[in-house]
Amino acid sequence: MLSQRAGWKDRGVSTTDGPGGPGGPDGPGGPAGPGGPVPVRPARTGDAPGIAAVQSRAWRLRYAHLLPEQLLDELTPDNLARAWDTAISTAPSPRHRVLVACQGEEVVGFASLAPSTDADLDPRTDADLLELAVAPDRCGQGHGSRLLTATAQTLAADGFAIVYHWVSAADDELRRFLSGAGWGPDAATRELDLYGDGHVRVRQVRLHTGLTDPGEGTSR
Repeated sequence: MLSQRAGWKDRGVSTTDGPGGPGGPDGPGGPAGPGGPVPVRPARTGDAPGIAAVQSRAWRLRYAHLLPEQLLDELTPDNLARAWDTAISTAPSPRHRVLVACQGEEVVGFASLAPSTDADLDPRTDADLLELAVAPDRCGQGHGSRLLTATAQTLAADGFAIVYHWVSAADDELRRFLSGAGWGPDAATRELDLYGDGHVRVRQVRLHTGLTDPGEGTSR
């Protein structure tokens, strides 16, 4: 995760897919693409390279205007795969989860979930959506919406009541996507100092949504 790589708190800026370009809303009823509905399932250790490839490609496209080229160059699939392999195989707790969206055997998107670590929240009932990313060439096919629905169902089944996500204040597309899925802002904001020297700062706002009973599903 970018937050770990840059020495930030264990939470990073994230992305999803959409018809308006990478990061835009894709709508809950987007087409599944060739082969019918795209499954979302818990990640396995063998998924780490696919997850890393999605994250590297998505971030290079989405954050080229925000993050230094040097940092983006270091976020190679090989480097990221090692971190994802550890996150999947030795998760800190049973409530730390990684979900993947697949087209056939190919990982086309992922979501990373965990109990919240924010000081004003309760990790017993409050969860974080740490990451949400979709491969740029798979945008607009509904993968972001399916991952978001699976996230809500998984977290509700794990006993969480609310899920939170930190979003870059400049990321209008992601905020529109989440707002359309029923998420809203709370009063929390923060500014991340990328290198600790004040040269690269990222202002973030926190969004949240309540979780439905897993038996009811979601409409997102």
